[in-house]
Amino acid sequence: MKQSYYLYRSGRIQRKDNTLEIVYKDNTKKSIPVERVDDIYVMTEFDFNTTLLNFLAQYGINVHFFNYYGFYTGTYYPKESLISGKLLIKQVESYTNKEKRLKIAKAFIEAASYNIYRNLTYYNNRGKDLSNYMKEIEFLRTQIPLTKDVQELMGIEGNIRKIYYGTWNIIINQDIAFEKRVKNPPDNAINSLISYVNTMIYTRVLSEIYKTQLNPTISYLHEPSERRFSLCLDIAEIFKPIIGDRLIFAMLNKKQITEKDFEKGLNFLYIKDSARKDITKQIDLRLQTTIKHKKLDREVSYEYLIRLEIYKLIKTLLEEIEYEGFKMWW
Repeated sequence: MKQSYYLYRSGRIQRKDNTLEIVYKDNTKKSIPVERVDDIYVMTEFDFNTTLLNFLAQYGINVHFFNYYGFYTGTYYPKESLISGKLLIKQVESYTNKEKRLKIAKAFIEAASYNIYRNLTYYNNRGKDLSNYMKEIEFLRTQIPLTKDVQELMGIEGNIRKIYYGTWNIIINQDIAFEKRVKNPPDNAINSLISYVNTMIYTRVLSEIYKTQLNPTISYLHEPSERRFSLCLDIAEIFKPIIGDRLIFAMLNKKQITEKDFEKGLNFLYIKDSARKDITKQIDLRLQTTIKHKKLDREVSYEYLIRLEIYKLIKTLLEEIEYEGFKMWW
């Protein structure tokens, strides 16, 4: 079974026959058969060479890079081996056609906002009084079908998230100040945690898109631009409440993560290595967790749900059927 590998200690990685050999600064070594690698996360300084990158490209292995603060800086995205001119044309057509683009963008927000609402329902049923927030979000969700363009839609999405983030101090059983979402840079422990977890979901979506013929730079909700895979942002919107937010709530409420896991002197910007390792471990565990799929009538992992969502979008683009984003039922 393929899996993601995380590099937290400095060193170098090189090819040795048909394996990846990791040599750490203390000269300890680790060998990984390349067939077992899905993607690689470089969380510290590491040395690569072109021979290795060519080798990784042969196996379609993405390498995601993070800086000292744990912020995502970019991805080595090998040349695509799965190419479809027909699908690319359809992707572009659905973007340039304002009606088609808006329809797909609405489906992303419809599903994402529903999953947010389900999170609030879950905690409201467990003694957290979130009913007023839920009513506000319920009203805003009725406005989604009425939007006339993507900009207006993004405004509604922003308002839904503002209300949603207003509930976090109620949901989380720790005394951590969290007034609003701040991204660049995060200004407290929870904002740093959200940024880190959301980035992990974004990169997982990117790795899943790479396994299909979709172009990750052509998107419908977020505006396509240089230096980012904007389609990953679209699809990640659906899974952030399901995978990311639920994970954050669980880890904070179980006190698996506290403010002690952040560098206070850096305004909680830096998540300590031990905490980052624990977070990524929990994300991996959650991605491999299975649920009984209502339509397929079989157990599928959260990770495979992302792949299914991408396949669904491809089918929509090629066959021009109506796209409906994934909504959780638990």
